[in-house]
Parts: sequence; structure tokens; C-alpha cells
Amino acid sequence: MRILITGNLGYVGSVLVGHLRRALPEARLIGFDAAFFAHCLTARAPLPEHRLERQHFGDVRDLPGDLLDGVDAIVHLAAVSNDPMGNRFEVVTDAINHRASVRLAELAAARGVTHFVFASSCSVYGLADATPRREGDALNPLTAYARSKIATEEGLAQADLGAMVTTSLRFATACGFSPRLRLDLVLNDFVAAALAARRISVLSDGSPWRPLIDVNDMARAIVWALTRDESAGGRRLAVNAGSDAWNFQVRDLAAAVAAAVPGTEVSINHAAPPDQRSYRVDFRLFRELAPAHQPAMTLAGSIAALRDGLAAIAFADADFRNSPLMRLKVLEHLTEQGRLGADLRWREGEV
Repeated sequence: MRILITGNLGYVGSVLVGHLRRALPEARLIGFDAAFFAHCLTARAPLPEHRLERQHFGDVRDLPGDLLDGVDAIVHLAAVSNDPMGNRFEVVTDAINHRASVRLAELAAARGVTHFVFASSCSVYGLADATPRREGDALNPLTAYARSKIATEEGLAQADLGAMVTTSLRFATACGFSPRLRLDLVLNDFVAAALAARRISVLSDGSPWRPLIDVNDMARAIVWALTRDESAGGRRLAVNAGSDAWNFQVRDLAAAVAAAVPGTEVSINHAAPPDQRSYRVDFRLFRELAPAHQPAMTLAGSIAALRDGLAAIAFADADFRNSPLMRLKVLEHLTEQGRLGADLRWREGEV
């Protein structure tokens, strides 16, 4: 099996490559990435890319069709990957996350690719009542990022993709340690704050719900999607990827981190206005379709891996929210230097 991974030099891709090498040892792995975050390494181990057969660099908007010759499956991770970046680069977010994704799927189908795995998001549910959201429930996207994920899911459903099996994995909020760690994720932020300042400041009243999934369990779900038969969910599938046990209120996440990092204080803003991003998610369908690929990490295990991984690199940056571990800060720095354009394309000679 020959697998192309777009966005392999990011937070998820850096974990996924190693997982694929273990889970599918005979697979030939090919990476494709714009390399915005290639330098954001947070592990002392060898580069994750040493497990690839080939690494290509380029913009997913321009991915050449002949790169797909002989490819059996695609894991499409490349994206403007969170709400702050989506808000800052709204037009570009649609171009990369939506339009380039559908174009890639159409190219893949034309070249005989059999499986296309799209990293979607549970953020498509936005603000919801207390009832856990299921796949057929109404969507309420609140950001450009969430809207781009819905638009891609709809594009995949409407495009003429022939017999190619597509799986849109609506991932819960990512967390956990990675060789290219992001700290612009709620649990990761809390662990970093606990280590650097022994204080977690919850900006909301702590009541909003968040479904979480460890990055290692995201990789487990991707392996299932790469190998699933269309009889398990149909040729075009959008499915919530995560676990019912991983629906948490923000205050409970802060308390769990404080318990794992002794001496940490938790400050909650009880006077804060309601956080519009609050939803629980029902993962029943994923449990039924992929019983052998269910999340295996525990919240305590994810926190410990983050704590120990950051400790191993002597992390102590109390100003980490202005560091390269925040993806938006990287893009802003590159654009301010003139190395990236406002359209998030490298200036000539930079790559």
C-alpha cells in the first residue's frame, strides 16, 4: 500500500508517520507539506520524516496530479488548522481547507486512489445544547475554520469521485504530545502553563464542554479509515472520531492538570460571559464501525506524556503564547519577515 500524507510536517502528521510505520509496516509512506512548521520540533528523537520513503515540499493548492500516480490512499491533514489562524486568514482558509481539498480528492479519484481520509472536526457543531451531537444533527459553525470543514465534507459528498472510499473524520479537539507540539490547544495549553508558571488561568467560567482526543488515538482512527471497506459506513462517510468518555468541561481539564503538576493553582473567571464554543459529542457510530480502533489513551496518560515530554526539553517559557509553539505566531512571523505572502504562499526563493 502506498500512502500519501499531506501536512505530514505538522502536529498530527509527525505522530501519524510513526504510527503508520508500526501499524502498516509494509506500506510505502510519502509526505507532502509546505513546511511552515517543519522547524517547530519539540522532541530530541530523530526527525519523524526519517520513516518516510519520500518527502515532497509544496503548496497543497498546487499539488501536481502526477504525484498521485501509484498512490493507493491519501491522508489529507494539510490545513489552516485552528480558529485563530482561520480568523486571521479567512479567505485563504477557504482556499486551502475547502477548495484545495476537494480538488485533491478529484485528482485522486481520477488517478485511481482507492481511499481518501479527510481530517475534519467536531467544531462543525459549534454552540449546542446539552444533548451530545450526532452525525445527522444540525451543524452550527462559528468560525471560518469550522465552515471550511463543512464545505469540504459537502464537496466530497457532491463530487464525482467514482469508487473511491472517502472518510471525513470529525475529530474531537486534539491533545497530547508530539515531536512538533502545538500549545494552542486547550489541554496542551494548561499543561504548559502549569509547568512554566504553576498557574492555569481559565478565561471562561469553566463550564463549556469540549470533546478531546489524543493525537495517538487520532492516528488509530486514521488507520481504520485507510483500510475500511465501504460496507462499514458507506462510500462517503462523515463520522465523529473520539470517545464518549472524553467529553470534558474545561474546569475539569484544569483540575486534572493541576493534580498532575503539584503546586499548580487554577484561576477561573466566574464573571466571564458565556463561551459560545460549547458542545458534547456522541461517538456511538465510530464505536460501532471501528471497534478495533477505539481511543486507548486516558486523560491522565495524555497529561503525563505532555508533562514529561515538555520536561525532557527543559520547557519553562512563561511567555509561550508568543512563541513558535503557537501556530498563528509562526505564520505572523513569516509574513512580517516577508517570507510568506498574505495568501500564505512562500515568496520566491524561500522554499
